[in-house]
Amino acid sequence: MLQIMLSKTSNRAAIIAILISLILYSSSIVAYSRLLNRLYLPSSLTGPESLAFDSIGGGPYTGVSDGRILKYDGPNSCFLEFAHISPDRDKTMCDGISDFSELQETCGRPMGLSFNYKTGELYIADAYYGLVKVPYDGGTATQLVANNEQGNPFGFLAGLDVDPQTGIVYFTEASSAYKIRDLHKLLNGTQDYSGRLFRYDPTTNETTLLLSDLAVAAGVAVSNNGSFVLVSEYMANRIKRFWLKGPNAYTSDIFLRLPGRPDNIKRNSANEFWVAVNYPFGSPPPPIPPVLPLGLRVNEQGLIIQAVPLVEEFSTESVSEVQESEGKLYATSLHESYANILTL
Repeated sequence: MLQIMLSKTSNRAAIIAILISLILYSSSIVAYSRLLNRLYLPSSLTGPESLAFDSIGGGPYTGVSDGRILKYDGPNSCFLEFAHISPDRDKTMCDGISDFSELQETCGRPMGLSFNYKTGELYIADAYYGLVKVPYDGGTATQLVANNEQGNPFGFLAGLDVDPQTGIVYFTEASSAYKIRDLHKLLNGTQDYSGRLFRYDPTTNETTLLLSDLAVAAGVAVSNNGSFVLVSEYMANRIKRFWLKGPNAYTSDIFLRLPGRPDNIKRNSANEFWVAVNYPFGSPPPPIPPVLPLGLRVNEQGLIIQAVPLVEEFSTESVSEVQESEGKLYATSLHESYANILTL
């Protein structure tokens, strides 16, 4: 029996069609979610693209539209500034700017982020500054990698994950042909296969290209044992797996095909993955087409074992990330001013 919560304004037929597709594809178990709370950003800020929790469960931390990293302060029920991307940040110019502003090229636009729990450092994929890191006590980010393997500036970085065992950082360049301010062009029918997957080793400061020719490389997550890394191709409706160890090392295959567009991927404590998926429908006004958002829990064999509809939480805005922490589910969107907390 399927249980699903639908808002009065939601497209019931479309949602049911998506869920049926998922069931036919994978015999998935569909569970409903309940909104517990919303963590609102300070006024005028948007876009908590990704979340991270530190080694003692503090946070969540998130990057926002004006180039800052914020940390949620539970006792005061608000987000406070933890770090910023630009080394010469001008608060008068940067504070409060919105997404897709040209000022973001100066102020920074943090996207994917993840902690190295052994060092306490926070690694960030910034859409304009490339790969950066922030010390355990916050402050100004240090730029680590600004250019691709050909020596050219990145188009824009999107996803990031840190191997919990080795500290190696995996990150994606969504596109080498577009900037994030051109996102509406990239997602409205453009055939762009310039996305890439990279690995950065902090012990040697070496960056290695693992995969290229990806159709908007969005999210990335390494398996718990470090045997493979997943990368989502937003415009190809699929997730690729790049093998790091074993007989298939340094080869790739298709891990999962989806009826919608996958964004960020997050590993949970059970060695599974949560994937944020957006099913497009209707006419696509810029910068993002209307979508039906879902969170999918996937095991290491690529089988969908839970689908959580997020229409109640985001209406027809896209979901950027779904992440599990301490028995709760967190869901974010690049186009909203809050993060949702849900029960499982």
